[in-house]
Amino acid sequence: MPKTKKKATSPRNKGTGTSLKYTGSPSHTITPFLMFNANPEEAAKFYVSIFKKSKILSSTSMQADFVLNGQKFHSYNGGPQFQFNWGVSFMISVETQKEVDYYWNALLAGGGKELMCGWVQDKFGLCWQVTPKILLQLISHKDRAKADRATQAMLKMSKIDIAALKAAAG
Repeated sequence: MPKTKKKATSPRNKGTGTSLKYTGSPSHTITPFLMFNANPEEAAKFYVSIFKKSKILSSTSMQADFVLNGQKFHSYNGGPQFQFNWGVSFMISVETQKEVDYYWNALLAGGGKELMCGWVQDKFGLCWQVTPKILLQLISHKDRAKADRATQAMLKMSKIDIAALKAAAG
């Protein structure tokens, strides 16, 4: 059976009038590259112990490649000049309070810290958002009063409490 060639598309950037041509599937991937002020091998072991469908591809005290739930990461020990902040975080979408509690507690283990609105910083300084899907549904609800009540409830929480969030939203 002969292969069919995908048609090229040319989405226009309305702001500049330029266009880009895409033919077929991209030949590249996007892999998060994490610069730790820590041993990346230790970090990879920590993360792989938390996420079920995960594995370490290679690791040393200077670099590690690992997969968390199908997403590949590369990491490097860059030294003390590299610090993570809230500007980049990883969101974990979950369904249940049990999942919220599991990821929250696992990421806090060994020296992490609670932040606000479902965010937690792990012991390596990386920020995570443990986000139940219902939270995103409620804060973007078409009933603006309901969305506002859910947002106000979320703003008072560290770890998201699904029952309290639903009660507040009404």
